[in-house]
Amino acid sequence: MAAALLGAPAATAEVQHPRQQWMRDSTAGLFLHWGMFTAPRHVDCEAWEHDVTAGGWTADYWVDEARKLGASYIVLATFHSRLGYARPWPSKIPGSCSTERDFLGELVNAGKAKGIKVMLYMTDDPQWHNEVPGVRTLDSDAYSAYKGEKVDLTTREGFGRFSYDQFFEVMENYPDLAGFWIDNDNEYWENHHLYEQIRAKRPSWLLTNNNEDTPIMDTVSNEQKTGMTPAYDYPSAAFTPMPRISEGDYKLPTSGDWWYDGKDHPVDFRLSTGRYITNAGSSMKSLMAETAMVNGRFPPSQQEYNDFMADWTAPIRASLQGTEGGGYMYGGMQPGFWNDGAHGVVTVGPGARTQYVHVVTRPGTDLVRLRDNGYR
Repeated sequence: MAAALLGAPAATAEVQHPRQQWMRDSTAGLFLHWGMFTAPRHVDCEAWEHDVTAGGWTADYWVDEARKLGASYIVLATFHSRLGYARPWPSKIPGSCSTERDFLGELVNAGKAKGIKVMLYMTDDPQWHNEVPGVRTLDSDAYSAYKGEKVDLTTREGFGRFSYDQFFEVMENYPDLAGFWIDNDNEYWENHHLYEQIRAKRPSWLLTNNNEDTPIMDTVSNEQKTGMTPAYDYPSAAFTPMPRISEGDYKLPTSGDWWYDGKDHPVDFRLSTGRYITNAGSSMKSLMAETAMVNGRFPPSQQEYNDFMADWTAPIRASLQGTEGGGYMYGGMQPGFWNDGAHGVVTVGPGARTQYVHVVTRPGTDLVRLRDNGYR
């Protein structure tokens, strides 16, 4: 047994690679859960597409809102197990909702014109196919006819085959995508070496996995962590050390679903800005989830937060974009609890020649004192 273990090849990760540079230089991303079951829920794909267009959906709105947040990328989650497995792009592969209008293509082009990358969410989960009684969101018969053999999309293997095909169609049709944000693994994908094929076909694309440090992935996303002290100190609940790229993936609305459920849920400005800063202080990316309505617009509370961020981030952008977290492997003074109740983080510029001190909780006095790390 010992001999077998010694002889086994070690799993290696491309922890650092040139394709990752744009992500390393970024501070934040905008996570959009939006699909056929966005309130008010649609059960007919054509009706949903009609209402999205009639409501005035435009890709530029999402791109402009991402820029207000200081985000460098958008993750579009529509092929989602709780949103009707909707594909807002034309597809030759039957099996779930697919639109005639190319919403994905419009978003990619709008983002490219304004310096915003677009990543596409992909799920491996068929379990919610019958969430709405009497509504069939996965069409096994249509996909079986397309494949020329019986395939049950409601099983993990069958859905794995269906979603596997989506990866290749998307790679072929949208070369300007930045990569895939993958919600866990499917055994069919792994057995058919999906990720290796993505690397070969689109070597510049990033791969992100949710809550799992998978060696072949570029990024690990840490989803909706809570219970920290202070509550905004998101990195203290993350499990992935630098220099691995890591995301703090959290909702801006403080209640409700990840998608628009018909209510205008409040945004906690204090919590959200604190997370934004402390993530930057650990070189984590703030992947902020907002709940777009059917027409793509955001509810008033989220719109208000975006407008606030447009002003709030502008004067401090140099301390957040293109910097690394201080106090650890990149140099800089030590973050955390300082004097007299103060708490904050440090970000550093190239070579740690410039250090930015972010005081997130102010001290009880008018003085902030940072500890000496013991090195020059």
